[in-house]
Amino acid sequence: MTATILVCDDDSAIRTVLNQALGRAGYDVRTTGTASGLWRWVSAGEGNLVITDVVLPDESGFDLIPRIKRIRPDLPVLVMSAQNTLLTAITAAERGAFEYLPKPFDLKELTQVVQRALASPGGKREEAHAEGYERLPLIGRSPAMQEIYRVIARLTQTDLTVMIMGESGTGKELVARALHDYGKRRYGTFVAVNMAAIPKELVESELFGHERGAFTGATNRGVGRFEQAEGGTLFLDEIGDMPLEAQTRLLRVLQQGEYTTVGGRTPIKTDVRIIAATNRDLRQLISQGLFREDLYYRLNVVPLRLPPLRERVEDIPDLARHFLRKAEEDGLPHKSLDSEALEILRRHRWPGNVRELENLTRRLAVLHAGDILTAAAIAAELKEPARTASDEEGGAKSLATSVEQYLTRYFLAQGDRLPPPGVYDRILQDVERPLISICLAATRGNQIRAAQLLGLNRNTLRKKIKDLGLEVIKGLRSE
Repeated sequence: MTATILVCDDDSAIRTVLNQALGRAGYDVRTTGTASGLWRWVSAGEGNLVITDVVLPDESGFDLIPRIKRIRPDLPVLVMSAQNTLLTAITAAERGAFEYLPKPFDLKELTQVVQRALASPGGKREEAHAEGYERLPLIGRSPAMQEIYRVIARLTQTDLTVMIMGESGTGKELVARALHDYGKRRYGTFVAVNMAAIPKELVESELFGHERGAFTGATNRGVGRFEQAEGGTLFLDEIGDMPLEAQTRLLRVLQQGEYTTVGGRTPIKTDVRIIAATNRDLRQLISQGLFREDLYYRLNVVPLRLPPLRERVEDIPDLARHFLRKAEEDGLPHKSLDSEALEILRRHRWPGNVRELENLTRRLAVLHAGDILTAAAIAAELKEPARTASDEEGGAKSLATSVEQYLTRYFLAQGDRLPPPGVYDRILQDVERPLISICLAATRGNQIRAAQLLGLNRNTLRKKIKDLGLEVIKGLRSE
């Protein structure tokens, strides 16, 4: 029996396109431009699936969905919208929509979603309160961000453990906060912990708390982050820096839902949603024996990769304007960007990602005299032209050529004889020494950040600094 699809959109062109595409896929399609027309069909028991826009001339599509669900809870509803924000995706999920499709949408993807919805009818979803929605934590209309919004919308009404992966500055904590603020635990506490910022010997006490007398200096009972986050969300940032001992304790929490304080003996039941994040390759850490494989699979229930800014350059104008508005709200002068300035921003490679863009806009809001930020002002502040993929490829070839020339000269210097044994270690040391020195200089002697930059464990970096006889810049903290 042919399924009937009810399409509601006030744009006649959209109705025509959907009618043709779904008709070719073998469906019986009926279209209307008003919510009242759609409601007449639904209330009469017609249709096997609904596709509706949000903005309609007589009623919001979001207001219509709960009414549909009350009388026909098994009728799947797909929501289309040109208002492509996180709020749109989350509201669609909360109102009971089977799926959210941002406009413009891919017709092949639409057809696949329709097939999936008809095979697995949408049930009634738990509605959530909408307070706190006026300030969105994530900005962007690119396809990459739309997928992030859709995943977040699916996850808000679950307690699934999420692993957020992405480069520094991509907004991992913002995503974690969105999962908390728009989810079932919004009335609980959101607690964020940066593993890289805690001394190794204090991690277990910081997370699980300690009893009085558990160690030297423990004069009182200490409350851990798990206890602080009870009923809410615990965000473990830079999870790759967690010591192995603490990893074992965390695994027990994930497996059995309980933990013991440092120095304690009685297991404590816990009700906390865990969200982890990393900018490192955890699989590589596993191969190096620095991260537990069983913990990785416990944390990686739902992997969520945040794209670097260079992969979503179409979002840069919206992000830049957003940051300029935030700066103005904070008391800084009003600024706007001309079209040439936006083009300069699009061409930049953004190694620091969204965080770098925010810092740039705030700096320009303070230092630039005019009301309009020009291309010259942007270029002067960035101080270097944007690197292209061909530039990077050429740089890699140049580096390879230089290494080859260096090795050739090294062997020629030996004359007719082979060099003494240990060539690999000597050459590696010659490369490691300047590489580590440059990274330490770039991070102002901060060994934690240098280790992250190099992709090394902190202890490994400390050992290499000692073995190579490197001098860390004095007067700067190493942890």
